Amino acid sequence: MANTNVSFGLRPLSMLGSSYNTTGTTEYRIAAANANRIYQGMPVIPTAAGVIDDLQAAAGGTVSILGVFYGCEYVSSTTGEKIFSNNWPGSGADTNHPVKAFVYDDPNQLFVIATSNVVAGANEESEIRAAVFANIAFANGNSGNNTTGISTATADLNTIAATNTLSLRIVGIQEDAENSDFTAAGIPLIVRINNHFNAPTGSIAQGTVSTTGV
Repeated sequence: MANTNVSFGLRPLSMLGSSYNTTGTTEYRIAAANANRIYQGMPVIPTAAGVIDDLQAAAGGTVSILGVFYGCEYVSSTTGEKIFSNNWPGSGADTNHPVKAFVYDDPNQLFVIATSNVVAGANEESEIRAAVFANIAFANGNSGNNTTGISTATADLNTIAATNTLSLRIVGIQEDAENSDFTAAGIPLIVRINNHFNAPTGSIAQGTVSTTGV
């Protein structure tokens, strides 16, 4: 039976080890003039301008990931009301007020992400379990659903490798009876972010993408 999972980006699950899991977020800023949509569950990066942005050119692992976007708060340029949204729509903020972004930014945070595809050599449970501790890249890392405000990022099974610049490390498979068909997309992988910006030994230094939207 096909899996019921749909793409939902990165969903916080737990912490490495026995650390208390608060799924807490840290407040950052988005430039009010940033036209890039940022969706809940989307990985985000720091920029040299002191604000966050979506992955853009960093999808290949050229810039450390700061964390995963939860939502934002801004003042509407139309109504003057304060708005909390699970996504940054890319416009509509009063530039006289900050756009506050809330990010899951603990480098020990574990997430669940659905697989995007089925590939030979990774279509049985034993084969995918053999990929635990390997690395994997996003599929559609910058995309999202404009209606729900939720990221549609998934994990691309074609990219499983030891390459440490791939964005995610597989640490397990979530047990889920409704998403246990290993011959179909939607397998829930448990992952952590590779080369996290807040990790003390991240191998990729902070960088700035060529188009920050600011």
